[in-house]
Amino acid sequence: MFNFDFAGKFANNNVKNDVLSGITVALALVPEAVAFAFVAGVEPMVGLYAAFMMGLITSAIGGRPGMISGATGAMAVVMVALVAQHGVQYLFAAVVVAGVLQILAGVFKLGKFIRLVPYPVMLGFVNGLAIVIFLAQLGQFKIFDQTTGIQTWMQGEMLYLMLGLTALTMAIIVFLPKLTKAVPASLAAIIVVTGLVHGLDLEARTVIDFVRDMLPEAEKASATLAGELPSFSIPMVPFTLETLYIVLPTAIILCLVGLIESLLTLTLIDEMTSTRGRGNKECIGQGVANTVNGFFGGMGGCAMIGQSMININSGGRGRLSGITAALVLLGFILFASQLIEMIPLAALVGVMFMVVIGTFEWASFKIIRGVNKEDAFVLFLVTFVTVIADLAIAVVVGVIVSALVFAWKHATHIAAKTHDDKDGWKVYELEGPLFFGSVTHFKEIFDPENDPTDVVIDFNESRIWDSSGIDALDTLAGKYEAAGKKLHIRHISPECRVLLRKASRYVEINVNEDPRYFVATDELG
Repeated sequence: MFNFDFAGKFANNNVKNDVLSGITVALALVPEAVAFAFVAGVEPMVGLYAAFMMGLITSAIGGRPGMISGATGAMAVVMVALVAQHGVQYLFAAVVVAGVLQILAGVFKLGKFIRLVPYPVMLGFVNGLAIVIFLAQLGQFKIFDQTTGIQTWMQGEMLYLMLGLTALTMAIIVFLPKLTKAVPASLAAIIVVTGLVHGLDLEARTVIDFVRDMLPEAEKASATLAGELPSFSIPMVPFTLETLYIVLPTAIILCLVGLIESLLTLTLIDEMTSTRGRGNKECIGQGVANTVNGFFGGMGGCAMIGQSMININSGGRGRLSGITAALVLLGFILFASQLIEMIPLAALVGVMFMVVIGTFEWASFKIIRGVNKEDAFVLFLVTFVTVIADLAIAVVVGVIVSALVFAWKHATHIAAKTHDDKDGWKVYELEGPLFFGSVTHFKEIFDPENDPTDVVIDFNESRIWDSSGIDALDTLAGKYEAAGKKLHIRHISPECRVLLRKASRYVEINVNEDPRYFVATDELG
C-alpha cells in the first residue's frame, strides 16, 4: 500500500518504486521525444531537452505527483508551420509566451474549468488517446527503403522477429508481477529483451536505427543521441510588435492544447490513484516548464498520458518518479547515450501496447448499453475526433456538443401547474429550469390577456439559471402590467431579486431564502 499525500511527499518505502519507475519512464521517453522533434521540424536534441526540462520542472513544482510531462505530438503539430516559415528561434519565443500564458491561467485559477468536462467526454478522450497511442506504435513496424526513399512495412523474418520480441515484452509485463513486484515489470521487460537481442546477435531494429531513418543520408553515419547540458539563451528574434503578432497565435494554441491535455491527464490519474491533484498549481508548473524550455533551447510540451500510465502502473506515485525520469534521461544524454541507442524498438513497442490495453476504458462498451443515446453519441464523437484530429480539439468539441445536448433536453422540461387560491388569484407553480433554452416554452405557458387581475408565479420548484431567464421574466411582467394586472413572483433567490430591475417597479417579489442559489450572469462577477 502506497503512503501518498497530495503535496507529493513520499514515504521511505516508496523511494524504490519511484526510482525504478522513473528509470523505466526515461527509457520510454527517448523515441517519443525524438519522433515529436522531427514532427515539429527541429533537431532531435531539442525534443530530448524538452523531455528533460518539462519532466523535471513539472514533477518538482506541478500539481500532480506521478504525472510525466515532456515533448508531445499534440503540441508538435502546432509548431510545424511556425518553424517552417520563421525558424526555430521563433518557436522558442512562442514557447516562452505560451508558458507565461499558462502561468497566468494558474494564477487566475482557470484550472477549475476542467470540471466542466462531462463524463462521456472523458471516456471518449481516454479511448481516443489509447487508439492514437496504438496507431503511433504501428510506425515502428515500418523500415526505410533506401531504393525508393519511403517507408515500407516489414516483411518476412524481420517482421516475425519484431512481433515475437513485442509479444515477449508484453508477456513479461503481464506475468512477472505474479512472481515478484520487486522490480517494475516494464523495466525488467526492456532489460531482458535488450539482453536477448544483443546476446544472441539478433537483427532487431534499435532506437538508433529509428533516429537514422529520420535523418538525411549524409547524416545517418554520424547519428547519435549524445549531447551536452542545455544552455541559457534568449530567443534570437526582434523584440517588436511584428514578432509578437507572429508568435502570439501559435503561443495561444500551445497554451490551450498543453493545459487541456495536462489537466485531463491529471483528472485521469486522480481517478486511477483515488487521490486529487491541484489543477491550478499544475497550470503554473506547466507554464514555468515551458518558459524555461524557451530560454534553454527546448520545444516545450505538456503532460504525456502514455508515459504517465507507465509510471503509475510501474508503482511511481510521488514527485521522485518524475524527477528520476528526467535526471536519468539527462544522464543518458550526457554519459550513456549508447545504452539508449541499443534498446530494441520492439521492447518499447511492447510497453506502449500494454499502456494502450490499460488506458482504453473497456467498460465503456457496457456503459454504452446503459446510458442514453446522447451520451453514447458524445463518447463516440470525442473518440473519433481524437483519432482524426487532436485531443484538445476533441475535448472542446465534446464539451460544446454535450452543452448543446443538455440545453436541448432541458428546453422542454419547463412546465407549470395552475390553481386558484382562496383569494381568487391564479397561481402558476413552475417546474423546471428557466434559461436561454427554455425561454420560448416559458412564455407560452402564460396568458396575460385572459388571466385574472392577480397572478402568482411560484419558483419553489424552479430555478432561474441565466440572464436570459431574468429577461424573460422582466418581459412577462411588462405584459401583465400593460394589461392592467398585478404579477406576484414568489420564491426566487436574492440575486434574482436584485437583477429584476424593471419588474421590481410594478411586481410583488417574494425572496426565497432557503434553498439559496445563484443565477449565472456577468453582472454578478
